[in-house]
Amino acid sequence: MPSSLSSFLHMVPLLSLLVLSCMICSVCSQGPPSPGYYPSSKISPISFNQGFRNLWGPQHQRIDQDTLTIWLDTSTGSGFKSLHSYKSGYFSAAIKLQPGYTAGVITSLYLSNNQDHPGNHDEIDIEFLGTTPDKPYVLQTNVYIRGSGDGNIIGREMRFHLWFDPTQDFHNYAILWKPTELIFFVDDVPIRRYPRKSEATYPSRPMYVYGSIWDASSWATEGGKYKADYRYQPFIGRYRNFRLEGCTSESSPSCHPPSASPSGFGSLSPQQFRAMQWVQNNYMVYNYCHDPRRDHNLIPEC
Repeated sequence: MPSSLSSFLHMVPLLSLLVLSCMICSVCSQGPPSPGYYPSSKISPISFNQGFRNLWGPQHQRIDQDTLTIWLDTSTGSGFKSLHSYKSGYFSAAIKLQPGYTAGVITSLYLSNNQDHPGNHDEIDIEFLGTTPDKPYVLQTNVYIRGSGDGNIIGREMRFHLWFDPTQDFHNYAILWKPTELIFFVDDVPIRRYPRKSEATYPSRPMYVYGSIWDASSWATEGGKYKADYRYQPFIGRYRNFRLEGCTSESSPSCHPPSASPSGFGSLSPQQFRAMQWVQNNYMVYNYCHDPRRDHNLIPEC
């Protein structure tokens, strides 16, 4: 066999791998397939003061042209809370994160009833886990049910990288909490669905909506490997286009939360499911149900 032909044949597997890699990169760079339905477009945004108030760190909170800025430095972080508690609903904000070194810092949007049920609370989280400049942010979704608050809280974490840089612009992050399911959205693309399988594994008591920025150096970045470095302070989170629509604690029993999908679908549409599967196939980096270190007797929904 001529040496040139032999060399070419040896290169074929390598060429195939390069072509496949380019195809994968091309698919990922295009972003997720269209979900076909955009829940945020059905709900009008409100200003911060229409739906929230400062909870802590008022000196680290500023509102400028409908954008809320909160920040963390060596003295304190900051947090805010909705004016009403909710039994269900759609809750979202457009958020822009800080670039550079943010290890140990959590920027969040979440629901909780910790103040009403201290030591025995429910919680639904969207948390951005700070990072080092050479690595992407991690978006952590989490669900707590009647957490004990004594270090034995059972987390139900699913973590994702994003198909865009969340420090370059505002992107919409949302939680839809219904009596039958929880759905997490990024720019109207569903990334996680958590169905109600039993009363013991589903949050059902009223919760407030919160946001905050705080130091979680003990665990936030690679399990606490990298800590907050205050040479890079202040650490800043920006929020705008708040959307709160649902059933408050005072609403009648006939109240229903907004829909996640077009009429005719009880849950996500097939097109939304395909978009969610694409995200999970390409960008999910952790699923508590697949963690062999977890005691699966404590997470029966898996």
